Amino acid sequence: MYICQKNKMNLSIKSFRTISTLEAISFLVLLGIAMPLKYIAKIEAGEEIVRVVGMIHGLLFILYVLRSFIMKQKLNWSITTFLIVILCSVLPFGPFYAERKYLKC
Repeated sequence: MYICQKNKMNLSIKSFRTISTLEAISFLVLLGIAMPLKYIAKIEAGEEIVRVVGMIHGLLFILYVLRSFIMKQKLNWSITTFLIVILCSVLPFGPFYAERKYLKC
């Protein structure tokens, strides 16, 4: 667990938390709503929904990974902690776990 103390650090952590939360939500929307609409319900607009949500999720995923590199340096994470945070980005609900476990302010 890492505790931050400076206002500048608080801003970095808040921005990472925001990106983390949005990335997790977009992943859950993609897996839980968009994909079932396309493949199970076979709704015509499902393909477009998957494309749009998938693109948003992809951009948020890239931001999450880039921000993880920044947070690794700022919070002096070990390589193990960093790899866990990155692994969390590919698991449903993973970013929620990572932000609560490794970002305390």
